[in-house]
Amino acid sequence: MNDDLAKYTVNWNYPTAVKAGVGRICELPKWCASLGMKRPLLVTEPGLADMAIVRDAAAASAAAVFSKIKGNPTGRNVDDGVAAYRAGGHDGVIAFGGGSALDAAKAVALMVGQDRPLWDFEDVGDNFQRVKVEGMVPVVAVPTTAGTGSEVGRASVITDDDAKVKRIIFHPRMLPAVVILDPTLTVGLPPRLTAATGMDALSHNLEAYCSPFFHPMAAGIALEGMRIVKDWLPRAVAQGDDLAARAEMLVASSMGATAFQRGLGAMHALAHPLGAHHDAHHGTLNAVLMPYVLQANREAIEPRIVAAARYLNLPAPSFTTFLDWILALREHIGIPHTLAAIGIDASDDATIGELAVADGSHATNPIAFTAVQYGEIFRRAVEGQL
Repeated sequence: MNDDLAKYTVNWNYPTAVKAGVGRICELPKWCASLGMKRPLLVTEPGLADMAIVRDAAAASAAAVFSKIKGNPTGRNVDDGVAAYRAGGHDGVIAFGGGSALDAAKAVALMVGQDRPLWDFEDVGDNFQRVKVEGMVPVVAVPTTAGTGSEVGRASVITDDDAKVKRIIFHPRMLPAVVILDPTLTVGLPPRLTAATGMDALSHNLEAYCSPFFHPMAAGIALEGMRIVKDWLPRAVAQGDDLAARAEMLVASSMGATAFQRGLGAMHALAHPLGAHHDAHHGTLNAVLMPYVLQANREAIEPRIVAAARYLNLPAPSFTTFLDWILALREHIGIPHTLAAIGIDASDDATIGELAVADGSHATNPIAFTAVQYGEIFRRAVEGQL
């Protein structure tokens, strides 16, 4: 087979059963029962644990609640969740919350039946084949933010505190069996977090769209996901109780995570180590980094970005028009222009550059940046130099 045809030899996977609609959280007990869950463990964030939406969901599903996880969940959080699962004699997991809860919950559901440490399942080579599949337990995912799309993902991003790096834990069966997308659960998200998580959804769709990996279905999903964000994110930020805007953004979030089977890129390659080193919000990092990475990738992605600008119905479609739209959107919804504005300086640029090259997202960036080049992008994002 010649090189031109080699790219067509690929493996594609698509998401799971999704139950979308206003009020569909009431179906949670039914879907848990369909998976054989009689006493699930509901994993959520500390900030949600005492809220009525969690209490009601737990009571309806006969679930115990575990919430000892950080905004960037750690290996220790997963270990604690596994211990709680075993101590309570649970038989499945409800992942309820934002990206941190969903990632932690999926990792707990993986690890409850394993006899190897978590990091043995990092998404490197064929490590996933080490998993004892029979030890995994089912997951029902209920997102309360519209950003990560972790509810339709087959991996978890977990921070290794000792090494100060984020590691991707992967197995195909980590994909939740059922997803409930109920916009009523997202109306309480404050404007600042609505903006940051929405930009995270945009980053997933945008980086997947720009990836060089051959996956036309994912590219199409990514393009439409960007349009949904363009049309609905400002409204979701401005009118938090707008259920139509909330529903559209939940869908855009799931679309982004579906599309990034095509790969991510330099935004995430930088955001992962920055999040691990500075404990910063992942969506905010991607939002701030976005224009700097776009500019750095310009020579490789300009034709695709022009096509996206045309699809988004931007005036006089061009790379510059697209970049200007990103900048205007960020300003309109309150995203800072620089990393300095969120308390990050460039003193560790060399370390961050090295970690970015080592990150799995680097492999599908349109340009194979060096550690030095990543460090330069990082410094530009700190200083605001576009």
